[in-house]
Parts: sequence; structure tokens; C-alpha cells
Amino acid sequence: MVPAIPLLPLTLFTLQPVAADTPLRYPAAAVIRLIDTLSGKLDESHPGYYRYRSKSRVQQYTDSLKATITADSLTTLEIYRKVKPFVSAIGCLHTGLQLPPAYVSQLNSQPNLLPLQLLFDDRQATVTTNYSADSSLLPGAVITAINGKSIRDLLAVLLPAIPADGYNLTMKYKTLYHQFPSWYRSMIGPAGTFTLTLSDGRTVIIPAARFEELARPGFLEEPSPRETLSFTLKGKTAILTIRSFAASDVKRTGQHFRKYIDRVFLQLQQQGIRQLIVDLRGNTGGTDGNAVYFTRHFFGQPFRYWDRIEVTPTIAGQIKGFTRLFYRKPALREGTYRWKKSPVTREFDYYTLQQPARSVYNGKTYILTDGFCMSSCADVAAILSFHRKAVFIGEETGGGYQGNTSGMMPVVELPPVSLLLTVPLQQYYNAVDTTLHRGHGTPPDYAVPLTANAVINGIDQPMELALRLAGAM
Repeated sequence: MVPAIPLLPLTLFTLQPVAADTPLRYPAAAVIRLIDTLSGKLDESHPGYYRYRSKSRVQQYTDSLKATITADSLTTLEIYRKVKPFVSAIGCLHTGLQLPPAYVSQLNSQPNLLPLQLLFDDRQATVTTNYSADSSLLPGAVITAINGKSIRDLLAVLLPAIPADGYNLTMKYKTLYHQFPSWYRSMIGPAGTFTLTLSDGRTVIIPAARFEELARPGFLEEPSPRETLSFTLKGKTAILTIRSFAASDVKRTGQHFRKYIDRVFLQLQQQGIRQLIVDLRGNTGGTDGNAVYFTRHFFGQPFRYWDRIEVTPTIAGQIKGFTRLFYRKPALREGTYRWKKSPVTREFDYYTLQQPARSVYNGKTYILTDGFCMSSCADVAAILSFHRKAVFIGEETGGGYQGNTSGMMPVVELPPVSLLLTVPLQQYYNAVDTTLHRGHGTPPDYAVPLTANAVINGIDQPMELALRLAGAM
């Protein structure tokens, strides 16, 4: 969820480039101040800071974290490894903490990444793609330890550091599938070689690779599909794929979201198509207007999409003077400051009653989801699931069923290390039952987790199940 006009920036510090191989160490007192600064910024500006943990629990965590700063000084990576799980523990996938870009660039210039793509469960990792020169590591090889650390011990470090809404795990495991080498490097440490222990008793040693040697769309880089939207017919079953709701992604592929969706649903109506499969897997969200527009095609009556949007008192207090030309003053209601419609952008309008589309679909709908269904995509899934507009197949969505914290997301630099903290300023509440799936995403009606066998053999199990249920196989 990204607004049209990103105002309300938090205080920014001057960026200082930091080389990855610098011997710089930072005094313990400076690290403790960094933690206090970080916690203070989140407390004053992040409306979801206490969404899943009480203020007292957050304070206990903050105090215990500072108590672990026992060394006289810490390096950039040591500080990052201390603070990253603290930020991720908020339970907000939009709250980010990144290493300085110059530092990452320096890391990327060196061979320090594991040249394998791995699919994880809670005990082991399976090779799905081997980018190393060692031909003995065939797809399907099972790794039980890396550089002397068991997969279970590695996951105990990595999973708490990966941000996700609430207590969700599907997004964390999906992240590891697509980005494990980078996460290993930042949270465990760069390595020049990797000693792999395999389930068959073998030990394999492979050299590390550089980022540019490994990175490709979908692995270490964002996927880059040729089409954001696609539509096909398989007999009397339609398949609509939406890779993103982001206007920028749709524009990049030369498509127009609303016109495309209108044509699809008009065709469904005119041809009497009664079975529709919507593939939302890998859709990380984007423009709320597009997400809402799509959702309207399943409702014959007006409906609620968001219940409300909240901001902190500090952010509410910043809506004054010139800023009020773009945003209306949040209203204090039932103890919280609630966002109101903007006179300029419509990005925050969808807490009001939504009207049905012109071409409403009344047939059977199957929606495919996975852990990378985030943000506005997760909102769509929640609303359609709550109103029983579709059957869901695949994995729990990575974004929260109850909503998320996103909207405007300024970046704060944390001195003295120049770690970059992304702070979302709007807390969204979906118009769903508040007792359902708290801290989790929309669950599937038919759970079909991704398996190594399916990846290696090119089997799309969720789609196959949807086609069988629709009578198209």
C-alpha cells in the first residue's frame, strides 16, 4: 500500500557510506543509543507497534536487548544481527531494517553467497537448483547442516529475523526459498566456502559465489513477469492471474488494470462462464484502488472493505499547515486517531461503503494463495474469504487477515551505523470478524504447501487441484 503523495517524513539523518570490509567498530554506548532511538521512533510514529505485543512486553524486550550489549564495541553486522529480530518481532511485514546500501554493495562484490536454491522444512533443506560447479549436488539432495550448524539451528536464527504480519510463517519460509543466501550472509555471516552435510552421509564443500553470478528474477531479485495480468479459458473454466496490484507493475508490462479487469468480467458474464480460478500467488500487493476494484466484481450489494485506518497521536499532530492541503486532520474516536478521506489522493478512501462493479461474477471461484500474498493482496483474500466469495487453495497468505500497518512509509537512518529503518504510518483494519485468524493470514480451505518434488518436476499442485474441483481435469 503506497500513497500517491508520500508526505509526513520522519526526521532523516545524513547518509554516510560504509564499506563492508571496514574495520570500524562502534562503542557499546552508541549501540544502546541506537536501540533507544529506534524504539522511540517506532513508539511515536508506528501505529501497529503494539498490535501483537503489549507496551510492557515491548519494553521488556527492549531492556533485555540492551542488556546483551556486553562487548566494548560491535561491528555493523553484529549490530544488525542484534536489532533485526527486534524489528521483526513487531509482527509487521512493512517495517524494515536494512544495512546501508554502500555496505551491501561492497558485500555483493565479494564471493560470499551459497550458490544453491533451497526449500526448507523445520529440519532440513532440499536443493531445488544448483548454481555451483559441483555436479554431485543434484536437485532433491537433502542438506542437514551448513558449515557445522544444523538446519534447525540455522532456522532458529533466521526465522525470527524475517518480518511478517503477526505470527505468520508461510511468508518467512517463502522468503528463505527465494533469498536464503542473502539471509544466511547477513544473519549468520559471509563465508568463502560452504561445507554441506547431506542426509545420505556425504560431506560436500563448495566455494561461495558473488551476487551478480547468482541473482536472477525470482531468486535474490524481484520477479519480473512479462505480464502482470493474464487470462485464459480451459473449456468452461476461466483462469485469471494477477501478479501484482501495483499500478507501477501494471504500467511496466504495458497493461491497464481496470480496463483489463472490466474486459475479463464482461467476458465471463457474456459467455456464461461458471468456474473461475484466480491465481494470486506471489502477488505482494500494491495499489489499493486496484485491489478494491477487483474485489467489487464479486459483490452484488454494497460492502465494507476496510473498517478504519489509525495513526499515532504524533502523526495526527503533524497534519497541520501546508500538509492539510493534502490530508485531512485525523479524528479522535474511541481513543484512537482515525484517518479521514484525503482531498487529493484516494489511497485512503476504502473504509467507506464500497459499491459493486457493473459486471458482477456469481459463479464458483477458486483462489490460489501463498506466503507471498501480502499487503493489499492479503486484504483482498481476507474480504473474499470472510464473505465466502471463493474457495481458497494453497498456503496461508503472508499478509494479515485482520489488516496491516503500511500506507506512507518514510525511511529513518539510525546513527551511528546508518541502518535504514522503514516506518509505516497507517494501521489498517479490514472489515472482517475481529475474532478470526488474529495474527495470521487468510487460511486456505485446501492446504497445498509447496514441496521440493513439485518444484523440481514442474508440478503445479494448487492449480491442478483447482482444475479438478472446477471439473476441468
